[in-house]
Amino acid sequence: MRCPFCGNVDTQVKDSRPAEDHVAIRRRRFCPACGGRFTTYERVQLRDLVVIKSNGRREDFDRPKLERSIRIALQKRPVEPERIDQMISGIVRRLESLGDTDIPSGTIGEIVMESLARIDTVAYVRFASVYKNFQAADDFDKFVSELRPHATGDGEE
Repeated sequence: MRCPFCGNVDTQVKDSRPAEDHVAIRRRRFCPACGGRFTTYERVQLRDLVVIKSNGRREDFDRPKLERSIRIALQKRPVEPERIDQMISGIVRRLESLGDTDIPSGTIGEIVMESLARIDTVAYVRFASVYKNFQAADDFDKFVSELRPHATGDGEE
């Protein structure tokens, strides 16, 4: 594994352990050339996924990009990092098990929103605001009003 600090290709594994609920291996590595320490993760990849963007463009599925967008939505929310890692791994497994290597970006967005809705409503709304391209406060208001339970007519919700 190439050292991210100096580029040396002769790095040493100092520690390995299961991560993300045993769907990945976390490895602590050391570079003898520069003394740098870094962590890598090894995961099973069932198939190479391709994302079909809304404009028809194709690009390789990028797990770190998915992870960044989810972590941004969950920023400063009371969700354990392990829970986030499990959710991301679950989303990727679900995408891989769809049976097709070409996945529309809309499908990914819907699966992410569904997953976020189960663990944190605020993160769900944050993600949806970007995914659905909210342009004004009214867009938020309409979306959030759809989340609220409907009035029963007797003054209670």
